[in-house]
Amino acid sequence: MADRPEEEEAAGAGLLHRRAFLAATGALAGVAASGPANAESLAVEPWMTAPGSPFTAYGQPSRFEASVARAYANPPNAPGAGAARTPLHRLHGAITPNGLHFERSHSGVPDIDPDKHRLLIHGLVARPLVFSLENLARYPMESRIAFIECGGNSAALNQTEPVKANAQTLHGLLSCAEWTGVRLSTLLDEAGVDPAARFVLAEGGDAASMSRSVPIAKAMDDALIALYQNGERIRPSNGYPMRLLLPGFEGNMQVKWLRRLKLVAAPTMTKDETSKYTLLQPDGTALQFVFPMEAKSVVVQPSPDAALREPGLYEISGLAWSGAGRIAKVEVSADGGRNWAEAHLQGPVLSKALTRFRLAWRWDGGPAVLQSRATDETGNVQPTRDALLARRGVRALYHFNAITSWGVAPGGEVSHVYA
Repeated sequence: MADRPEEEEAAGAGLLHRRAFLAATGALAGVAASGPANAESLAVEPWMTAPGSPFTAYGQPSRFEASVARAYANPPNAPGAGAARTPLHRLHGAITPNGLHFERSHSGVPDIDPDKHRLLIHGLVARPLVFSLENLARYPMESRIAFIECGGNSAALNQTEPVKANAQTLHGLLSCAEWTGVRLSTLLDEAGVDPAARFVLAEGGDAASMSRSVPIAKAMDDALIALYQNGERIRPSNGYPMRLLLPGFEGNMQVKWLRRLKLVAAPTMTKDETSKYTLLQPDGTALQFVFPMEAKSVVVQPSPDAALREPGLYEISGLAWSGAGRIAKVEVSADGGRNWAEAHLQGPVLSKALTRFRLAWRWDGGPAVLQSRATDETGNVQPTRDALLARRGVRALYHFNAITSWGVAPGGEVSHVYA
């Protein structure tokens, strides 16, 4: 039984019905303040007694938010391959700030002069074309909100024992932004696509010449030559001055620092779609060209490094996404998957974008295991870890979309567990 009539339990272990978020009464708004508030109780703080800092050319976060930062394993200032991960557990909403968007590079970030950069479209086309940034700026632009997830995100959950790490370390190769640019189909139509073309080889302008084969159907569908990210020019670490955006597809295909698109009759079998980004099967074969990211979700609050201080009312919050379309439903469990309650989806719920989910939870101070399970609009349901490993084995490191479990100890500490 819930402590109060308005706290209708939706499942075991203190999960409350999602109607709590739709009620106008504010009955669940409250964690008690330290005491009765009155004007005399507010101190005059030092920052109220002197003028504040002057204007700056580019705004920066508060110095008190220094912990909200990307994490990376490379030595400071070392170039080369690596990744910087988004602090999912320290963010709210669904849009990732540009400076916190995850980064994955295979040979460091190139310092590209935008005035000299060109995009070539050639191969099986009637008219090879070369575009400068100035050329592209004359075409109609559009914006779309889309997530990008590295194909290797969450691969640590393949380990035999649960890795003692937080949501950033385990799942931080994931971000979401508003991307603005020119539809790739517009440029391909102008070039004149040969009917024999089935793939587009996309090549980046970095030292690794990162390249992938993209199905022509995707290129003619919702692909974008992205020039802006959340309203400003794309950051160098995310592809400045232009990148390929393929909503819902694995991140490695969304080539950064884009310089060349060659239309071809078959996949070109580049190193990044043969030696990497393939799914090794239990029988020793490799599954190639698995492009869309599957239905997935993760609880980010509470989670490791976002622990509980004392028993009481909390909000369970997390992110859900699918490369197949919109998220239709997210369920939350506080007892390791025995009972589930449907969470509230915070709007807007967009196709191939991150969706924030929320659910009220009254923690009684005892042990708990928090999980989330996403279902997308095509009916795909996020699997348990055991079910995914039983189907794919332990060698398919990419596209790991199984349910994550956070164990809550009686003292409030949260850790990664298998359940």
